[in-house]
Amino acid sequence: MESVLDHHDALALLTWQVELGATEAICDAPVNRYEMATESSAAMAPDRPAAPPAVPPRPVAAPVTPPAAPGIDPVAVARQAAAAARDLGELREAMAAFEFCDLRLGARNLVFADGNPRARVMVIGEAPGRDEDIQGKPFVGRAGQLLDRMFAAIGMGRAMSDGARADGARAIYITNVLPWRPPQNRDPKPDEVAMLLPFVQRHVELASPDILVLMGNISCNALLGRKGITRLRGQWAEVLGRPALPMFHPAYLLRNPHAKREAWHDLLMLQARLRELA
Repeated sequence: MESVLDHHDALALLTWQVELGATEAICDAPVNRYEMATESSAAMAPDRPAAPPAVPPRPVAAPVTPPAAPGIDPVAVARQAAAAARDLGELREAMAAFEFCDLRLGARNLVFADGNPRARVMVIGEAPGRDEDIQGKPFVGRAGQLLDRMFAAIGMGRAMSDGARADGARAIYITNVLPWRPPQNRDPKPDEVAMLLPFVQRHVELASPDILVLMGNISCNALLGRKGITRLRGQWAEVLGRPALPMFHPAYLLRNPHAKREAWHDLLMLQARLRELA
């Protein structure tokens, strides 16, 4: 029969063990104190209702331009809206309100124009790039900086803001065929160019420059109906009753520096034509 220690015997035994050098009390069986702490915390924590199962968020659909109603021609709508614009400010508002081009959904800004609207020379580029989309102005990236240097070489620039037409021979006015940046800077699609072309044509009519400069294949194809800038450049044409000079796009010149010689030749042609028309 196992004997049971009373209080005095247990205290005496403990005192003897301390005198022998015992510093810790160890049980006969190991104790998992982590498990004890978890159980204790669970016992002390108040009862909480079980969390409802997570519900995945509903996907948010991207804004989509409503398709044109049957029988509505976006080109005809653009032509009517452009014709109703009485000045450049109204033309810009008409372009901003045009809802049939999906490019506007992915663009930050409408890129309308830059420079002096009274300039004798109007430069028409292709479409805005990343920098142009951010700033809302055409030709402000690396290609735009090269464009400024090109025209500065013949004493012209967008910063020339002389008020009178007679004094504005050194100024240039710049716009693009498309006012919104295409995704990943891809080439504009034919239907995009077609529906926005009436705005470009009206832009030329309102600005009424003496000479147009068509920068690159896209602008030549839109206004001349022809591609092949290497064949077209340096050859005078007529657009909307005005002389037009196709030229290499500055972005092309950045990729092909050897073509800068031809670009310089075209700039001298432009300068000579301006003197003839003065």
